[in-house]
Amino acid sequence: MLGSRVLVLNQNYEPMSVCSARKAIILLYLEKAEMVAHNHDVVRSINTSLPLPSIVRLICLIKRPRHRLQLTRKNVVKRDRHICQYCGRTDKAMTVDHVIPKDRGGKDTWENLVCACIVCNGKKGNRSPKEANMSLKGKPRKPGYLFFIQHLVGIPDDRWKPYLFLS
Repeated sequence: MLGSRVLVLNQNYEPMSVCSARKAIILLYLEKAEMVAHNHDVVRSINTSLPLPSIVRLICLIKRPRHRLQLTRKNVVKRDRHICQYCGRTDKAMTVDHVIPKDRGGKDTWENLVCACIVCNGKKGNRSPKEANMSLKGKPRKPGYLFFIQHLVGIPDDRWKPYLFLS
């Protein structure tokens, strides 16, 4: 129960992070945050009881640089939702493919890496999609931090949706 996830909003209601319920309760106790929404569960101590938070908002505005989502094989596959960007299949083992091959100047960037099944990756080989007579299902792009929370962390509570621009 104390390990459940809580959405942390900045003072201006911008999503900042996701933390454990334990950390959120500490923020509430220290009066560094206020509860925006809570679950039906209750956390009890000897002297008090508190609804289990689902969303907390920080009291003071925190200025910090934008989150940088790390470019990893795992995050590329998650960005593409485990769908081959060439054939659209989801039931095969996936790899990460360079749209423009590295030996032709292709770089390790969000815009040049896509999720591909082993069959399509082998078929494309060391060619561009046009040379291999294959097309991409969508244009690869760098995901934003909201995408990270929406798709990679998940939405365990429907009350998060308005703050993540999903409703």
